[in-house]
Amino acid sequence: MFKSIKFFWQAIRQLSGDDAYERYLIHYAQHHSADGEPLSKKAFFKQWQDEKWRGVKRCC
Repeated sequence: MFKSIKFFWQAIRQLSGDDAYERYLIHYAQHHSADGEPLSKKAFFKQWQDEKWRGVKRCC
């Protein structure tokens, strides 16, 4: 039962983007560890929001 709750909670976090920083740290460690230090959590979310809202976001 607890495994299904844990799986459900992980799925919710992934769908909502709540685990984005943790996934970024894993990716950074695997692919960019020679590039220096990863972004701080605050800097990561600022960059993420800036990229998300850059440009025109409308249909017409």
